[in-house]
Amino acid sequence: MVSKVRVFILLLCVGVFVVLRERVAEVSLENFSPFHNTSPCACGKCLSEDDVWFTQRFNKSVEPFLSAKHSLSEAAFRWWKGIQLEKRNFIYYSATVDNLFKTFPATPDVEASSDRCRTCAVVGNSGNLNGSRYGPLIDFHDQLLATPLDTHCKFPPLMNTGRTKGYEADVGKRTTHHVMYPESAVDLDNTTHLVLVPFKIQDLEWLIKAFTTGFSGASYMPVKSHIKANKDLVRIVLNVNFVGSFMRYVHDTWLEKKGRYPSTGFMALVLALHICDEVSVFGYGADKDGNWSHYFEILKNKHLRTGPHAGTHEYDVIQQLHKNQIIHFFKGW
Repeated sequence: MVSKVRVFILLLCVGVFVVLRERVAEVSLENFSPFHNTSPCACGKCLSEDDVWFTQRFNKSVEPFLSAKHSLSEAAFRWWKGIQLEKRNFIYYSATVDNLFKTFPATPDVEASSDRCRTCAVVGNSGNLNGSRYGPLIDFHDQLLATPLDTHCKFPPLMNTGRTKGYEADVGKRTTHHVMYPESAVDLDNTTHLVLVPFKIQDLEWLIKAFTTGFSGASYMPVKSHIKANKDLVRIVLNVNFVGSFMRYVHDTWLEKKGRYPSTGFMALVLALHICDEVSVFGYGADKDGNWSHYFEILKNKHLRTGPHAGTHEYDVIQQLHKNQIIHFFKGW
């Protein structure tokens, strides 16, 4: 009888051991399986993929930066060239792009990384930044900066001709990416990315010549002949995965074709959604008269409104992104 009890206990122990071993194996596989962690980033909260409104607009396949591997199709070029009535053809454009990559990186290093939380502050030029005291909060986004697109990035502050000196308390001290086009170009330090938003072939030619021989062409306003910036940190916002331009993607999908074309500020915001995990937005919105006034200057044209852009609709989209908790929007004033 005793021996039978011992055998029973032994068999019971073996059974328990087998069950525990199999469970440990299951847990181990769950922990180390590449399919277990489905989170797209290492943040506490990433850009929502459960929001229907957002997923109808956000296209994960978009490749926003021009590269030797990702360039405009001829059909996409035809839409893009109509923005500023570009007269030269696709062959000329393609030759210009080939020449471009003799000077600048052919493959921008913008790979997503699931083991980092990339927090970005997108900083516009709105007058509502005056007296906001957002500077420390803005700088918090990149105070642990390692490489600009791997952990934290800040756009810009200031799109185009915006500046930080003298306004640090409201807009912060650092810039990792400065969004511009030739007519709004400013010199940058050696650590800041020059993010060019081109509207015509001449903008690409300007980029090449401003870093080499000097640009001498004409435009609708004076253009810098030379620019100081790190050529290895140049990024060109133009491509969308062979099917269209980034500008058209933003215009058609995000703005529902409202306005003639999107503002550089709104394109910078959508760009941030594609390369960041958490996005905070500062310095966007018109003044009480409906004008896009700037915090760093007194607006002379009191009838400016928002130019050729659908400024009201852009602002509504930003507010919707905030309402849906996709971004954090700081309105100022």
